[in-house]
Amino acid sequence: MDLKFSPEEIAFRDEVRAFFKASLPADIQRRMYRGQYIPKADLVAWHRILADKGWVAPEWTREWSGTGWTATQLYIFAEEMHRAYAPQQRSQNINLAGNTLVAFGTGEQKKRFLPKIAAMDYFFCQGFSEPGAGSDLAALKTRAENKGDHYLINGQKIWTSGAHLSDWMFGLFRTDPNARKQKGITYLLVDMKSPGITVRPIISIDGAHHLNEVFFDNVKVPMENRIGEENRGWDYAKHLMGNARATVARVGLSKARIAKAKALAQQVTHEGKPLSESPRFREKLAAVEVELKALEITNMRAIAGKRQDGRQDPKSSVLKMKGSELQQLTTEILLDVAGPHAMARQTDFYECRTDETLGPDWAAATAHSYFMARAVSIFSGTNEVQRNIVAKAILAL
Repeated sequence: MDLKFSPEEIAFRDEVRAFFKASLPADIQRRMYRGQYIPKADLVAWHRILADKGWVAPEWTREWSGTGWTATQLYIFAEEMHRAYAPQQRSQNINLAGNTLVAFGTGEQKKRFLPKIAAMDYFFCQGFSEPGAGSDLAALKTRAENKGDHYLINGQKIWTSGAHLSDWMFGLFRTDPNARKQKGITYLLVDMKSPGITVRPIISIDGAHHLNEVFFDNVKVPMENRIGEENRGWDYAKHLMGNARATVARVGLSKARIAKAKALAQQVTHEGKPLSESPRFREKLAAVEVELKALEITNMRAIAGKRQDGRQDPKSSVLKMKGSELQQLTTEILLDVAGPHAMARQTDFYECRTDETLGPDWAAATAHSYFMARAVSIFSGTNEVQRNIVAKAILAL
């Protein structure tokens, strides 16, 4: 297959680059480059800039502000966003809640939610994982009892990113405890201001608060907030997670980190010379670049061979596994470049209470990025689960 972009695709890439250069606020770009915390207000502001351009939800149908771009254009857009150090659209809003509503929501649900999701008037979080139901998500136990005109939810979700900032949750809940576990699950939208919801913070290894526990105590959810049919939530979740895995390789992010490491290594001294001249550093960098190029080619092959039946291509599991491993390796390389200054990042710096650092400002959040990257091989389906998918669906073992 020809892996080169066509002249039309190159022109599209140039248009995207020009837009990011002209429209991305400098203060947001600076925070992204330095690895700092991006406040909710900045995410909302950037979403609305993209919305004004008509690019905030490119995968949605044209009826709901989608762009109609090809898979290659979507790939280019994501790569250029990383290259420009622009925040990605909030995945829980656009790629997850939004895509599922576009695919399975009623006309009334789409009118009610999609415009507010795109404008970030509604901030969504994902209520999937539970204690004892992470990789084996179908083992979830949080119960939603059908009471006729509403569901009554009791139970707990965990590792809920952004729950403390969110207006709504999309989640999976057990509605038939007697059915085979994948068959008794329903997909619901839950107003996070509902009585009976308690959100408790989890401080992660990077010292930040983005994860939470969410407890449900007789929480009422109106029947009209159910997506699709009762007890078919697992089918909708597979569609949703397929969308997540198709983009989780984040080739553009790893390429941006490599470019950053190369530039900064010229400014860092190692044994009296720039680190960029160290044979060991250059060898490590080259090895990662080779693997990244192989991942990029695999990603393009997956795009070219996109299934027409709407089902997720099992090659996306390969992209998820290798993509997450390379994201971790690129943060390790940046940690090498930062050296002892990587530990200069304090929680206060990450939470934006001060801009003072003990070393170069670009180094201050390097340790945070490294620790945070440990999670990418877990979320959206652990790499161990993805290996099982590859073994069954590709290798037929």
